[in-house]
Amino acid sequence: MADVPDRLTLKQNRDLDGISRVPWSRRVILTLLLVFLALGLANVFGQRPGTSSAATPQAQLEVYAPTHLRGGLLFSARFHVVATEEIHNAILILDPGWLESMAVNTIEPSPLGEASDNGRLTLQLGHIPKGSSHILFMQFQVNPTNLAWQRSADVRLADGSTPLLHVGHHFTIYP
Repeated sequence: MADVPDRLTLKQNRDLDGISRVPWSRRVILTLLLVFLALGLANVFGQRPGTSSAATPQAQLEVYAPTHLRGGLLFSARFHVVATEEIHNAILILDPGWLESMAVNTIEPSPLGEASDNGRLTLQLGHIPKGSSHILFMQFQVNPTNLAWQRSADVRLADGSTPLLHVGHHFTIYP
């Protein structure tokens, strides 16, 4: 049999003599870890998307995107515009919350033009005939160092310079 290493005693290290038989601290730590994992499974920390929508006599807009995000997360958003009346120059206007501490990976189909309107991203979709729809997909990644908990991410639809509708959206970002 091998010798016992220095500074170890069989009585204390093997037989656990003098150590409490009820390891409450380990049970509390494991319980907290299990609660954290259960909250993640219940989608408290994101990414399950939801739909926000608005409608006017001219158009309908649905935004299908998550509201709870976490650092490093890749996620998609879908913007569905339905023209109940002809829209000559559809422009989708995204609040700065869509881009602050986020990376835009792709926009499909590519908009006709992109610009900035007082800090908001504007995507020119072009002509949408009456009764037709336009679906725009965007993929994002949340920067891991993003520490903003609540952020407005509203979306507006305009026909040229004429506002048509507004969809309220927000992000809750967990570290």
